[in-house]
Amino acid sequence: MSVNKVILLGNVGKDPEVRYLDNNNVVARFPLATTERGYTGRDGRQIPDRTEWHNIVVWRGLAQVVEKYVKKGTQLFIEGKIRTNSYEKDGIKRYSTEIYVDNLTLLGRRPDGSAPTNEPSMGSATNNYMPASAPMEQSFIPPTPTPSPFDNLPEVEDDLPF
Repeated sequence: MSVNKVILLGNVGKDPEVRYLDNNNVVARFPLATTERGYTGRDGRQIPDRTEWHNIVVWRGLAQVVEKYVKKGTQLFIEGKIRTNSYEKDGIKRYSTEIYVDNLTLLGRRPDGSAPTNEPSMGSATNNYMPASAPMEQSFIPPTPTPSPFDNLPEVEDDLPF
């Protein structure tokens, strides 16, 4: 058994590049930055922030959501899988690592500064898109009280001072 699962929360580095392919598929690609915050070590040494850039690939319905709502600076929560491709250029074997998105959640404000609205789920390829500000439907059913076996015991006088 093996697991290939990636979870990222970061900011889009540039506007997505969206392409419509001949077979009616849509693909969107963009860089996503994640940053590990710096800290001061026990010895007083400053460790700076470290930013990683991830190549993100989104297909079909989610790619259409990306085209419509995602711009440079958009904060995203992404779940997906990691893929490494190899190719040869100038006789040298090169590698490219990409994150293929399974789920995508828009976070924060829209790039124009307005608050996000409750958008419906987009795309027929997946129903995983929901803005983070959308309220989730919840129903509350109070628990039914169960009788205690101690409810019918007679009260007993005791000598305790409290």
